[in-house]
Amino acid sequence: MATAKLSAADSEKLSKLQSAVSGLSEISENEKSGFINLVSRSLSGEAQRVEWGKIKTPTDEVVVPYDSLAPTPEDPAETKKLLDKLVVLKLNGGLGTTMGCTGPKSVIEVRNGLTFLDLIVIQIESLNSTYGCNVPLLLMNSFNTHDDTQKIVEKYAKSNIEIHTFNQSQYPRLVVEDFMPLPCKGNKGKEGWYPPGHGDVFPALKNSGKLDALLSQGKEYVFVANSDNLGAVVDLKILKHLIQSKNEYCMEVTPKTLADVKGGTLISYEGKVQLLEIAQVPDEHVNEFKSIEKFKIFNTNNLWVNLKAIKRHVEADALKMEIIPNPKEVDGIKVLQLETAAGAAIRFFDRAIGINVPRSRFLPVKATSDLLLVQSDLYTLNDGFVIGNKARAKPENPAIELGPEFKKVANFLSHFKSIPSIIELDSLKVTGDVWFGAGITLKGKVVVAAKSGVKLEIPDGAVIANKEINGPADI
Repeated sequence: MATAKLSAADSEKLSKLQSAVSGLSEISENEKSGFINLVSRSLSGEAQRVEWGKIKTPTDEVVVPYDSLAPTPEDPAETKKLLDKLVVLKLNGGLGTTMGCTGPKSVIEVRNGLTFLDLIVIQIESLNSTYGCNVPLLLMNSFNTHDDTQKIVEKYAKSNIEIHTFNQSQYPRLVVEDFMPLPCKGNKGKEGWYPPGHGDVFPALKNSGKLDALLSQGKEYVFVANSDNLGAVVDLKILKHLIQSKNEYCMEVTPKTLADVKGGTLISYEGKVQLLEIAQVPDEHVNEFKSIEKFKIFNTNNLWVNLKAIKRHVEADALKMEIIPNPKEVDGIKVLQLETAAGAAIRFFDRAIGINVPRSRFLPVKATSDLLLVQSDLYTLNDGFVIGNKARAKPENPAIELGPEFKKVANFLSHFKSIPSIIELDSLKVTGDVWFGAGITLKGKVVVAAKSGVKLEIPDGAVIANKEINGPADI
């Protein structure tokens, strides 16, 4: 895509910004040039316009049904060969603030006292021990999570797993009013900076030196996933398929439910597979985009990418993903963050595909309502793997809605003596100051609404089926 020419005014803005950024001692030359490059692309307005009429539904060659993949090799030696080509990378830049936790989100306890990171380490250790392979774990941190993560990974020193950490880029927030970096305004704290989205994983891998080191060890593919997606476990069928078919990039997609209508989807466009995000959709087509009929799948952000291809593209500066403008306010100052997403890189890679995977590979924990699901009897824990309970008749999980009293993990945990049995639950909505006893069973559609200022206690052993509860008399 040819870069559009900048207007004289924009060129001047950019050169002023460039000289301001060159004086920022906190970041590397790579980060400075990466940031200026992003701003320059944004000013040139090279944003890709999607022509709605050209969108085609991808065929099974492009979005491969998971069930059509060849089975995994019977021979453990063959499996070892596959795994020795693999690296697992978890996106670990997020903080647990939305769930009321300090530090990296990956250290929130998920189940049986184990954190996201514990489970990831146990899973990979189990592969390494079973097959005698060496699958390393890479954690991409942000400047927000780096120091804490360095301390946390020390506890895995004796584990059968190599853990590497590296940082994604640190870019200055842009002050909207005068187009200057926020740190130049005397704002020297962390709030002057931002990590530019997970699209940065590719240059950050290269700039950190990790990419070349992995290639020199004979590694071929990286499996990238969010650290809070408990379903994102190593899958040998996918790995084998990619190696055999020489696919440079694979995005795991899964069928949309009504909860996922805003998720990005894969389309065929001008002969290439690409990600279509809601932000790129013209207003008059947004409802169509959200429909489950036309766009049946969405991106799980489980991505498999060939390492040599990453190196080739980063060195050629070829990964020009769509820029996502993210406006924020810091101490009353309006600022702008320019970000990119890793999934949008799919259109730059050769023989890129999607694989339509089972929903079980997408189990993100974004809120305490998700924590309720994964701590309940809907799942069991085995070797670090969170596995769905076969006793659940319905394929989809119950819809859970918890009020603000449950937003923070500590509050959520204190409101439950034990997590209720929800194997037969369809939906649960809880509002107000509700406290759950031990050994409770919830079935069907349940609404529990405490009256304002009144504490409502659900007694131990209560069985509640298809009921609305507003006070003790309703139980």
